[in-house]
Amino acid sequence: MAKDLYEVLGVSRDAGEDEIKKAFRRRARELHPDVNKAPDAEEQFKELNEAYDVLSDPAKRAQYDRFGTVPGASGGAGGPYGGGYVDFEDLFGGGMGDLFSSFFGGQAAGRAPQRREGRDMGVGLRLTLEEVAAGAKKEIVYDRLAPCPDCGGTGLGPNGREVACPECNGQGRVVTVQHTFLGDMQTASTCRACGGTGRTIEDPCPECDGQGRVPDRQRVTVEVPVGIRDAQQLRLSGFGEAGMRGARSGDLIVTCRIQPHEFFERDGDNLHARANVSIVQATLGADVEIAGIFEGERVAVRIPEGCQNEQVVRVKGFGMPRLKSEVRGDMYVHVNVVVPKKVTKRQRELLEELGREMGEDVADVRSPLQKLRDAFN
Repeated sequence: MAKDLYEVLGVSRDAGEDEIKKAFRRRARELHPDVNKAPDAEEQFKELNEAYDVLSDPAKRAQYDRFGTVPGASGGAGGPYGGGYVDFEDLFGGGMGDLFSSFFGGQAAGRAPQRREGRDMGVGLRLTLEEVAAGAKKEIVYDRLAPCPDCGGTGLGPNGREVACPECNGQGRVVTVQHTFLGDMQTASTCRACGGTGRTIEDPCPECDGQGRVPDRQRVTVEVPVGIRDAQQLRLSGFGEAGMRGARSGDLIVTCRIQPHEFFERDGDNLHARANVSIVQATLGADVEIAGIFEGERVAVRIPEGCQNEQVVRVKGFGMPRLKSEVRGDMYVHVNVVVPKKVTKRQRELLEELGREMGEDVADVRSPLQKLRDAFN
């Protein structure tokens, strides 16, 4: 970040959010490699993306204003992770760079593009098991073609209107006549002036070039329902790619990806966990407590008398909440019997006495030094 980011965008330090967005779109149209043939066009566009990535994010911008740098800001906003508020995978396109390529591929200013509906977009949202158990609201930041804020998606300027194309008289096709020695030959082709729509725009919106949509950074809050399963999807209507000139927008499809847990393993609505117990507790039985999936939750586990290593104890009603239900699954606790590596002299005497009582031979593997220490203790 050697260059001043405000200078890269061409805005003042007190510029508002809308001004920053407009400045970015204006500069991106000038610097995008599809239209800028300079040898360093790609590098310039990347630099512009990095500046926008910081200045369009309130937290990053505040840090930049204070310290002049933002850790981890290199790489730009054009990558698939957008602004980085949450860890997610973009399954559609490659960020701002591809969005501007799609934008430049639309109808030129003055034409009336066909009212094509927007496509669906997809992101993969990573969640913790605790978030799934309690439900969560996650803010996703991603790049999309959004309805133009200046024209409201119509594509029309302040005094704009849609009229019949004067080149084809509203037909969308142009007939040309070629005079040959065999006679006159007629050919019909798509009208280049209106792109085959038969309509042109007088005074198109300068912000979107008459398309009714612009590349933009979208922030949306996703409400994750309690108990959702891995790979289940949530559909946010209208948050996908915007349609052309007011046509219906696509949807944003959020695929939930649940991260592995360090303590619990999920099996449907049930949870599997482990609990360490001593050989005394396993032999005589005991009541132990382990942490539950909710914050501060404690689960009482009854260890049965004579419990064996790897034996599973079921605790009803302490698993995961079921989707759209107040009922919870069960917890299956896998018992791990821990054998002490060292014992005191008194503990050893008791264990030897227990061994004799049970008719078991116990080898004395203590070193001579250890035996001497035990004798004095």
